[in-house]
Amino acid sequence: MKKSSLKKSILASLAVVPLAALLVGCAGNAGTADEAENETVKIGVVGASDPYWETYVDAAADEGITVELVDFSDYNQPNPALAEGEVDLNQFQHIIYLAQFNEANGEDLVPVGATAIYPLGLYSTQYESVEDIPDGATVAVPNDPSNLARALLVLQSADLITLKGGGSTYSTVSEIDESKSRVKVTELDPTLTATSLPDVAAAIINNDFITDSGLEAKDAIAQDDPADPNALPYVNIFAARAEDKDNETYQKLVEIYQESKAVTDGVVENSGGTAVMVKTPVEDLVASLKSVEEQIAEQG
Repeated sequence: MKKSSLKKSILASLAVVPLAALLVGCAGNAGTADEAENETVKIGVVGASDPYWETYVDAAADEGITVELVDFSDYNQPNPALAEGEVDLNQFQHIIYLAQFNEANGEDLVPVGATAIYPLGLYSTQYESVEDIPDGATVAVPNDPSNLARALLVLQSADLITLKGGGSTYSTVSEIDESKSRVKVTELDPTLTATSLPDVAAAIINNDFITDSGLEAKDAIAQDDPADPNALPYVNIFAARAEDKDNETYQKLVEIYQESKAVTDGVVENSGGTAVMVKTPVEDLVASLKSVEEQIAEQG
């Protein structure tokens, strides 16, 4: 899910990030490498026109797998299509988005492979480093639920604030321990954090809005670390129906995405250099999904 994508909210930030789309086709329950030959798999994405998808389709064809991309216009469509069997896989979201869909709809879609994470960054036009930000200064964060929590975790990792209990994927500003925090935090609409930079010491900016500030992704003075366990729920994934979690053809398609340099270079370029390609073990993705689902259930 795009970091913006991951950045327009869990339901869209999970769209915080550059996401993908699918077409309908049935890979069935192929279970061997031989069965992958000449097989057609429909993958739902949001943004099939992104150049790297053509590269990916060609790479899959070289391995004897025909991929049909089914392009959806928004993030609300690919998961229902997958659940209904209209597509075989989808690739457009991070774990938190999938968890919310499963919990809201009683579904059991599962991650079958990691793709990339789009780090959420802290930017400033006044200070060159986190250390330069003075005590008591104000930092802006996006106010949409998924990005708010993630932004607070970024600020905590940068030692600008302390969250009571260590924070979670559902943290709010009410959890900030002001006595142990260096800065004050103000919430703004995600579209406004970039344009607020002249008025605040720094701001967490969703990837989609970085250019609005006249900055580039490389200008971030802090961001979440893809290796940090707190960032795991924001890893973008290939998702499948639970009964297809061990499908070898689907596993091969994940491998092609992860191992093809032309594909991964294309993903990074398409993201403006923000994407960090990851190969998180599937068991870790599944454990993270379960954990987030449990948190959602407890809150609901």
